[in-house]
Amino acid sequence: MATKQKLIVEVVDARNLLPKDGHGSSSPYVVIDFYGQRKRTRSAIRDLNPAWNETLEFNVGKPSNVFGDMLELEVFHDKNHGPTRRINHLGRLKLSSSQFVRRGEEALIYYPLEKKYALSFIQGDIGLKIYYQDEVIPPPPPPQPAAAQEEEAKAGTKQESPPPQPAEEAAVTAESEALQPPEAQKSDAEAGATTEPNKEQPAEEAKSNEEPPAQAEAEAPAASPPPPPPDNVPAPESDVAPSPSPQGLSGKNKEDPSPTSTAVNEPVQEDGDDIDLELPSSKWGPAPPEIMAASTGSFPDIQVSGMNAPRPIIRPVLAPTSNYTLEPQESISIERSAFDLVEKMHYLFVRVVKARHLPTSGNPVVRIEVSNSRVQSKPARKTSCFEWDQTFAFGRDAPDSSSVVEISVWDPHGPNSSEMAAAANFLGGICFDVTEIPLRDPPDSPLAPQWYRLEGGGAYRSDLMLATWVGTQADESFPDAWKTDTAGNINSRAKVYQSPKLWYLRATVIEAQDIFPLTPLKETAVQVKAQLGLQVQKTKTSVSRNGTPSWNEDLLFVAAEPSSDQLIFTLENRLPKGLVTVGMVMIPLKVIERRVDDRKVASRWFSLEDPKSEKVGYRGRVHLRLCFDGGYHVMDEAAHMISDYRPTARQLWKQPVGAFELGIIGCKNLSPMKTVDGKGCTDAYCVAKYGPKWVRTRTVCDSLDPKWNEQYTWKVYDPCTVLTIGVFDSSGVYEIDDDKSATRPHFRMGKVRVRISTLETGKVYRNRYPLILLTNNGVKKMGEIEVAVKFVRATPTLDFLHVYTQPLLPLMHHMKPLGVVQQELLRNTAAKIIATHLSRSEPSLRREVVFYMLDVDSHAFSMRKIRANWIRIINVIASVIDIVRWIDDTRVWKNPMSTILVHALLIMLVWFPDLIVPTLAFYMFVIGAWNYRFRSREPLPHFDPKLSLADTVDRDELDEEFDTVSSSRPPEMVRARYDKLRMLGARVQTVLGDFATQGERLQAMVTWRDPRATGIFVGLCFVVAMVLYMVPSKMVAMASGFYFFRHPIFRDRMPSPAVNFFRRLPSLSDRMM
Repeated sequence: MATKQKLIVEVVDARNLLPKDGHGSSSPYVVIDFYGQRKRTRSAIRDLNPAWNETLEFNVGKPSNVFGDMLELEVFHDKNHGPTRRINHLGRLKLSSSQFVRRGEEALIYYPLEKKYALSFIQGDIGLKIYYQDEVIPPPPPPQPAAAQEEEAKAGTKQESPPPQPAEEAAVTAESEALQPPEAQKSDAEAGATTEPNKEQPAEEAKSNEEPPAQAEAEAPAASPPPPPPDNVPAPESDVAPSPSPQGLSGKNKEDPSPTSTAVNEPVQEDGDDIDLELPSSKWGPAPPEIMAASTGSFPDIQVSGMNAPRPIIRPVLAPTSNYTLEPQESISIERSAFDLVEKMHYLFVRVVKARHLPTSGNPVVRIEVSNSRVQSKPARKTSCFEWDQTFAFGRDAPDSSSVVEISVWDPHGPNSSEMAAAANFLGGICFDVTEIPLRDPPDSPLAPQWYRLEGGGAYRSDLMLATWVGTQADESFPDAWKTDTAGNINSRAKVYQSPKLWYLRATVIEAQDIFPLTPLKETAVQVKAQLGLQVQKTKTSVSRNGTPSWNEDLLFVAAEPSSDQLIFTLENRLPKGLVTVGMVMIPLKVIERRVDDRKVASRWFSLEDPKSEKVGYRGRVHLRLCFDGGYHVMDEAAHMISDYRPTARQLWKQPVGAFELGIIGCKNLSPMKTVDGKGCTDAYCVAKYGPKWVRTRTVCDSLDPKWNEQYTWKVYDPCTVLTIGVFDSSGVYEIDDDKSATRPHFRMGKVRVRISTLETGKVYRNRYPLILLTNNGVKKMGEIEVAVKFVRATPTLDFLHVYTQPLLPLMHHMKPLGVVQQELLRNTAAKIIATHLSRSEPSLRREVVFYMLDVDSHAFSMRKIRANWIRIINVIASVIDIVRWIDDTRVWKNPMSTILVHALLIMLVWFPDLIVPTLAFYMFVIGAWNYRFRSREPLPHFDPKLSLADTVDRDELDEEFDTVSSSRPPEMVRARYDKLRMLGARVQTVLGDFATQGERLQAMVTWRDPRATGIFVGLCFVVAMVLYMVPSKMVAMASGFYFFRHPIFRDRMPSPAVNFFRRLPSLSDRMM
């Protein structure tokens, strides 16, 4: 059924509006403009916090230059209420249509009202629910046959005053009559003769005759699909009745023969036709938007013999053998890009559509032989013709590429035990010279398939419809085509995946009542267990005497959309014998409310039921507050390598700041990952992940230097994000029929990360990066990957720089922050949900691939990472250590000239303290400008084995790092590792004790634990305060500076009295047991 899209705006309420009626109040109403449509709400009389609760509907039209996609909302004061006679403006709001969601995803959002003028004062928020909704359009009535139309016409002539026809039906009838073939416009005598053939017209003809009227086309949205044909359309019979011509060729007689149709070696049309109009099924290729908006099915494809087609050549037909047998393929949608970052790979495309008049009753196959590649199609589907509709892509980069394409049709059901029987099994063939095949490069239109007469074999007047052309990987037929470098495996195709939409589900367990109505008053320990799928969480144990325990605890879960799961709450009583289930309640996720901020959600009481009894009985009730928190970003990656910071709720998304293009060119010198037929080989494919979008290249079989040359594009919402690219080896390419191949893992070969903020705008980075893999045997270089990346900024410079001042995570992460441990548990859960979702795709993205891309095990214990992080800390504070050393060298007059300059600087800053901050800022500028000369010259940063200490790590530490959580090593090895860990823990224990001691000494200065020391410190503070009251602060600062930088001849080698006094202060270390 055809649908019409509408935008629904629910105006709920407003808060804290300005008083504008002169009596301290306002009578507000709301006016909304969208796509040339204006609607308003009622006026709320004298209410600064009005509640309208009105729903306004707007029609969604096609993109236009006249009407924008912005929704404009304005709040006014009604002048009819109150002494004022002006329509005062209370605020306005502009929203982009990209923020709107489908029905079911909407949530109540309070938007702050904005100013209309720069000097106006506006305050308050307005609460809205905005979403798209599809409205079903009733299909137009099917056109009547020609005989029925003429009978109605005869009956209509007998009526003196026929009833008026509606305008919509008149438009449908007029358009249907204009598209009728010439046979339907004959006289009454010929109408009876043509009635029978009209019953067998193909379904495509019925589709073309059922175009919607112009009025319905204008109301239908641009993205809505065309209505399907009615159920009573007859099956296509192209041999019985010809297909109708399009409107542009309706006046041309199709049966007029053309002289070119009788030429030798030309493509032959049936019955000498010159123009053959076919209505291919919609899966042959998507129609242009203009045609899709005006038609209800696929558009006609014009095929002219002898035009844009290669001439077949006559040669003896061989009996080719097939190396691969194709399986039915599913159409996949991969967004096309300009392919300007990768190299063009030329392919010879052969599209086999269908055949007719074949002397067989079975399911014939088509065999194609080009150079060393031989392929066999799937068995034909038998309708009015023999249909295949398959596309084959043969690589043309090899130097031994043949110049002849041989296409033959075979009947596999015939006997093939002898050569004569094999010859009888051959139905016909055709050959093409590759040099005469046309070259097609998008944005050229798809090449129309044409009929070719089969030669040889047992066929007589048999035709094969096909199309051949030379194209590149940018061709729209390339993703679904059989390819020579993928060995014909349907799981080797490139595909784009989308992560499921994840939500945080917050369940607040408040209290329970009436859970023990018949038991005596005694203490009972009760807890609540909540389960969502495989996620299980429990509240703390609540001890109650009256059967009314309370918890007030928040439990967070990760839920995927769409989900049919239920949230199960189980009330458990902790007894000495064990846990006893008191009651259970199951809540569908569809009934849970969604929110995008921290507003309070209404709580509800749920009755508990006995899970062991089929009878519905009252077991008490539990008080819960449930909601989906759409204001959070559900993390699936580590915080330091995250690729997206957007919240779950689409209403909170901002406009993208740019676009990122990735060209995956290929790999070099890959390591063999497995052995097939005694030879090492690798079946490599590449996976890239940025945000919720995953891409997978095709699997290049049996190649250590695979070439993909695929290009993909992502929208960038935050430049401080990371793109991850990984290379894997597929394990099931040659063992398609082996059941064990489905359980064999895909081996990782390394990955590369690219931080978007390190890329210059508009610059193309094309480089090779080493694929370094850390295993339990050490670091191993698996090869090199060559990629090209490009970032294009889509916003003004100031808006782009303004992004750096915004918080990384959404607002809810700061209003109600999540704990570090809790967030890590939720991240692991989200990664498992994504892996399960992507593993169900076809072709699937394996769980081990998803876990490796998301770094699920990045927080596992590793002695190597501990030492590496310690070295990173030392490198960070190295600059501070250098400053301390320089001050000490200046203090001891190691460089007298430098010390004298420091004295002069000290005098200047003391007497002119206003120069302190500018001097520091200028000093930082000088340091940054000086370091610009020594900036990194690397094209893009990648994994550094030296920084990770991966090249110098001990073999035993690597084995410990890759060991499972429940160790699988021998007890002696586990005991040795435990003793080593205890020694490291002792060092950490000593350092932590030293830090605690220094802090306790600071506290002891004023806590009178040592009365004498505290008395000395307090008295000294009083003396210093009196001196500073009487002596100017500049003199004190200058004297202190000169004393600190005094010459070594005036120094004592012993520690200063202040240090000695601090070290004598007591701490709590003497009380430690």
